[in-house]
Amino acid sequence: MRQLAATLLTLSALAPAVSSADDSAGPYFEPKVRIAFNRLYDYPELVEAMRALVDGHPDLLSMESVGQSVEGRDIWCITVNNPETGPDASKPAFYCEGNVHGNEVQAAEACLYLAWYLAENYGRLDKVTEMVDRRAFYVLPTVNPDGRAWWFDAPNTPSTSRSGKSPVDDDRDGLLDEDGYDDLDGDGQIVLMRRKSPDGRYVLSGDDPREMVPIRPEDEARGDRYELLGYEGTDEDGDGDVNEDQPGYYDMNRNWPADWQPGHIQGGAGPFPLCWPETRSIAEFILDRPNIAGVQSYHNAAGMILRGPAHPSRESEYPREDENIARAIGEVGTRLLPFYRNFIIYKDLYAVRGGFVNWTYEHLGIFSYTNELWNNAQLLGSQAGQGGGLEDAVGASGEAAQLFANDRLMLGANFIDWHEFDHPTYGPIELGGFVKQSQRVPPPFLLEELCHRNTAFVLYHADQMPLLDWAGVEVEGLGDGLYQVTASVENARAIPTRSAQARRRDIGLPDRFSLSGDGIEVLGGGRLLDADTGRVEPQEHTPDRIELPGGVEGRSIARVRWFIRGDGEATVRFEAQKGGTLERAVSLD
Repeated sequence: MRQLAATLLTLSALAPAVSSADDSAGPYFEPKVRIAFNRLYDYPELVEAMRALVDGHPDLLSMESVGQSVEGRDIWCITVNNPETGPDASKPAFYCEGNVHGNEVQAAEACLYLAWYLAENYGRLDKVTEMVDRRAFYVLPTVNPDGRAWWFDAPNTPSTSRSGKSPVDDDRDGLLDEDGYDDLDGDGQIVLMRRKSPDGRYVLSGDDPREMVPIRPEDEARGDRYELLGYEGTDEDGDGDVNEDQPGYYDMNRNWPADWQPGHIQGGAGPFPLCWPETRSIAEFILDRPNIAGVQSYHNAAGMILRGPAHPSRESEYPREDENIARAIGEVGTRLLPFYRNFIIYKDLYAVRGGFVNWTYEHLGIFSYTNELWNNAQLLGSQAGQGGGLEDAVGASGEAAQLFANDRLMLGANFIDWHEFDHPTYGPIELGGFVKQSQRVPPPFLLEELCHRNTAFVLYHADQMPLLDWAGVEVEGLGDGLYQVTASVENARAIPTRSAQARRRDIGLPDRFSLSGDGIEVLGGGRLLDADTGRVEPQEHTPDRIELPGGVEGRSIARVRWFIRGDGEATVRFEAQKGGTLERAVSLD
């Protein structure tokens, strides 16, 4: 393992001193734990960075393993919480995960940045301090540590390996993972293979011979024809196919119970929902924490803020009341995240069965998003690339624009020029193309911006989780030892304590008002429907505990009224799984 302490992480005792004025306000400050967010961390480095961050902020951060991967790596979670304002389980909580797919590596750095930013700015920025005092955060930077390790440790393409590492017989020949990519020239990258062929369907671009241009039927023949042979590899099992049985392949974002379908309908879904140790562990972690009121999953790429439904057959699981809130939060996200678009998965991307955020919303009633981190258009700053591609200032688009960015912005770092190789099956070929650290992954100088902007979106979403406070607890004497007690709870944020999906599917416990005290008899009570007329909807049974199956709507007040007999002191309490607990003592004098 590389020693990060000397190069990446430095406690404030080793850092230059700064004045209290510089440290107390403004965007620039001297962090207690320094983590470089202009680079990517392999799995051991990531875990070391997490531990250093927790060690630097033991008052706010803790770290635990929620389970282990197929190959035995821990799936680590950082909990962000101020225990002086209550245990994390007593507060609305936000769950943020990354690196579900092994090659979508920057998701882990985005998660780590969230925990780092909250810890470092607690007590410095009022909004962060209030957020950490009143909410909890569960941050899991990599939920597919085997896939992450494989991406770092082995030659790969920009799109591999998405999978975990449980062996799968992809080509159904009775062998497991026997024919994957091969780094033919030993340069540590898996790039494309091409060769001249009279049957080729490509020609070289007249502007740049590195670019392959498809031949259209109406085109006149010009120059040599080429065929693309796929990524570097050989026929290792002698079946006549090349690279047909990669490590894996399965998809942990197709393995969730909501609308799960078998592999012949949804590729990569696995034999049954939650069959992989990673997905099972995460499901148990979330189910054990009914206080989770917001979910963010980070993927890559093409710059999207995605929400369900993920398939047209699931439209009925997304009631209009929730969709209005989810769309509005996503729209704010597009302002915080230039080049990102606010999308519904099946309408604007593609249909998916068994997706994670579909499970957290459809089955658990939690407002949930998937952010596809990074859009190639950001390389040259052109809004013309909003479709996820890239266009430069002089109008070049697609691969031509990527090559321009490689040459002039990245100075050649992103592309390996075509060069000759003698292939054991294909004979003389050429190897070349974009490296795995490009296309889906931002360059170092834009990585920290990606982390911060996505953290800003997460914190906006988290800030919209229920924020409850007493709007009033009033006692009115009615004579002869009888009292009327009216309690009101206000939700100052947009997300209700119980989503419309939770209400209609009876997910979780209903919110509850309760009144108790020694020697106090509750004669009746119910929801106060009209504060002006005093109209009450009585609760027939257990009137001391009045249930609100509908919860407290966003930016609204819920009221109840009791009629009681007694004296002394009574305790009024309000409990909401996703809103926390309020308690107030009142005197019956």
